[in-house]
Amino acid sequence: MPSKRTAHARAGRDQVKALLAKGVDPSAQRKLDRGAARDARACTFRVVGDELVSKFQAEGLNELTLDKKRWMLRVLNGDIGDRPIADVRAGELLEALRRFERRGHHESARRARALAAAVFRFAIATGRAERNPAADLMGALITPTVTHRPAITEPKAVGALLRAIDGMDGQIAIRAALQLLALTFVRPGELRHAEWKEFDVDGAVWIIPAEKMKMDRQHKVPLSKQSIALIRDLRDITGSSPHLFPQVRSWHRPISDGTLNASLRRLGYDKTQMVSHGFRGLASTLLNESRLWHPDVIERQLAHEEKDDVRAAYNSAQHWNERVRLMQWYADHLDDLRRSGSVVSIAKARRSQSAS
Repeated sequence: MPSKRTAHARAGRDQVKALLAKGVDPSAQRKLDRGAARDARACTFRVVGDELVSKFQAEGLNELTLDKKRWMLRVLNGDIGDRPIADVRAGELLEALRRFERRGHHESARRARALAAAVFRFAIATGRAERNPAADLMGALITPTVTHRPAITEPKAVGALLRAIDGMDGQIAIRAALQLLALTFVRPGELRHAEWKEFDVDGAVWIIPAEKMKMDRQHKVPLSKQSIALIRDLRDITGSSPHLFPQVRSWHRPISDGTLNASLRRLGYDKTQMVSHGFRGLASTLLNESRLWHPDVIERQLAHEEKDDVRAAYNSAQHWNERVRLMQWYADHLDDLRRSGSVVSIAKARRSQSAS
């Protein structure tokens, strides 16, 4: 009985004879086969996904968005990263996406499916795949439940919240962060990453660069007199850092994601009552219920997405003066609800804290 080595040699010899019979040079065929193997390794889902992210980066997509895409691809790569992209089937992709669902990340699963679809479309465009299996998964994932972030909106309760913030013990800068968040109602991440270079106090405007915005579009925040007073006081405390709200142990890094919510918890507000993102809902409710401002002006100041770029540019230009008036009215209205007449001075609180 022939050994395995002998059988293998005979199979190889028979293959060479078959190639010669067809007029094919066996040496040239081996080179082609090795090249095909190299091409297969260069055509995995992982490789194509990395190429697509590099393309997004070259096109100027902001780093926060790129990091989210890299994270989703790392999860998908655990299942299909090393598979030739042309061979990936819908069932394999679905199993990879269910990694997100098993963690309760239903919205992330939906976004990961959209990202995977973009990877397959890129592979098709570059000649490395013929179809997009992500398209077969429409309706296969759990539809995420829309949950509105908790926010206090009843006027008396708003006043109590503002007074609680003014009376916070501990880090003065964190109290200032919550006060400025209430006055400007930007997204918490935009506030946490605020840098001194973005503020024109004399011009009464905070210009948030596009790469820090959810919609990748520069956003201008008119600064009320109360906001300007708060910022000027804060500069005496954190002005030596690039950030308005730096970490205590790392002066060149902004406060962490959970800092503001943790501060609200210490004030006695649990996560079902108020979160840092809730200041946006608070502002939206009070501004709309006042009936003093056009909804487009409120939406523009909230930096909500305008799908029509021409209309967005028009609104940005046409609504500026009204947005300036809106922001000052809102700051005054918060003062009325607080029943104290002005934002508590950080400098005064600092002197009081030093004396105690």
